[in-house]
Amino acid sequence: MKLRWGAYALALAAANSHAQSNVTVYGIMDQYLGYMRSAGGNSILGMNDGALLRSRIGFRGTEELGGGMQATFTLENGLFANDGTAADSSRLFDRQAWVGLRRSDLGELRLGRQNTEIFFIGETIDHTGRTSFASIINVVGVPSRYDNDISYTSPRMAGVKLTVHYALRESTTQSARQDGVMQLAVDYTAAPWRVGYAGLGAKPARNAPIGNAVQYHNLYADWDYGRGKVYFSFLRTNNVTANAAGNTAASILSNVGNNNNSFAGNDPNVRRFFHVYQMSADYWVTPALRLGALAGTILDTSGGGAGAHGGNVGAYYSLSKRTTLYGFGNWMKNQTNGGFRFSGSGAPSAALSGADINGRFITGWQLGILHKF
Repeated sequence: MKLRWGAYALALAAANSHAQSNVTVYGIMDQYLGYMRSAGGNSILGMNDGALLRSRIGFRGTEELGGGMQATFTLENGLFANDGTAADSSRLFDRQAWVGLRRSDLGELRLGRQNTEIFFIGETIDHTGRTSFASIINVVGVPSRYDNDISYTSPRMAGVKLTVHYALRESTTQSARQDGVMQLAVDYTAAPWRVGYAGLGAKPARNAPIGNAVQYHNLYADWDYGRGKVYFSFLRTNNVTANAAGNTAASILSNVGNNNNSFAGNDPNVRRFFHVYQMSADYWVTPALRLGALAGTILDTSGGGAGAHGGNVGAYYSLSKRTTLYGFGNWMKNQTNGGFRFSGSGAPSAALSGADINGRFITGWQLGILHKF
C-alpha cells in the first residue's frame, strides 16, 4: 500500500508541475444503496460502488510531437468508495495502463492494458449504459479489459470507424497456443442513427481437452428521436458458466484479463451459446430529468432451460454537469436452470447467489449519486 500511494503522489506531483503538458487528473465517485429480494424469501440491502460507473482515479495526457502527431497515455485505477479499498489490490492501475501515438488523419495506436471495444459501446446498449442491476446484457457479463493489448483505431471516414485489438497471451509453455484475445469493432454514425458491432474471440491452450473458442458478438443500433433515444441490441456468446454464485453467474474467459488472458479449455459450457435480445428507450422530460426503461430476454440455445428475462425503469436527475442523482427499479426471472444475478458496473459486495437466484424471480432497486471530477 505504501508503494501504491507513493506512486499516486508522484503522479499527482507530475500532473501539477507539468500543467502545460496537457496532463489531467480525473475521477469518478459512484455510490448507491441497493436492495435485492428473491422469490425464495431472502433479501439483502447493501451500499455498493458503481451502479452506473465504477469509482476510479486516473491520469491522462498528450504531448505534441509535431506534424500533427501526438503521444498519448492513460493510467487509471479503480476503487471501492464505500470502504476506500482498491478494486484490485494486485495491480497499481487495474483499469487502464497504456501509451500510444495518434494523428487525426491516420488513427491511433495503443499498447498496454486497455478497455475493450465491447466496454466502450456501453452507452449504445440501453438507457443505463449497460450497467444497472437489470440491464440484461450486463447480467450475462461484459468483457471489459485485457493485458498486453495492441490496438489500432482508424479515423472516422464516411461515418465509419474501425478498431482492432490483439491481446498477447505471452505463454512460456511450448505446447500452449500463442493466439491471444482478438477483437474487432465497426461503428457507423449518421444522424439520427448509430449502428455497429463489437466482438472478441479467444482460444484455449493447444493441448486443452476442449478446444472451442470463447466468443462474444454484440450488434447494436440507436435511434435519436430528439427528446431521447431508442436502443436495440443483440448478443451471442458462449462465455457463460456456473460457480457458487449461481448456475450461470460466471465467465469462462475472465472479463478483466486475469490468468494472462487465458482459460483452461476444460469447461464443457463453452459448447453452449446464449442469445440475448434487448430493447430500451429514454426520454428527457426536462434538461435535467431523464426517464428510461428496458426489457430483454436471454435464450439458452442448447435447450437446457438456463435462460432468463427481465427489465427495469429508471430516472436520472442532473444537479450539475458533474453530479447526478439516479434511481432504478429492477426485476428478473431465471428459468429452471438459469442462475443469472443482478450486477451493476461491478459485482455488488452484497448480493444474492446460489439457491436465492437459481430458477428464481428476483426484484430490486438502486438509489445513488454519481459525481465526476
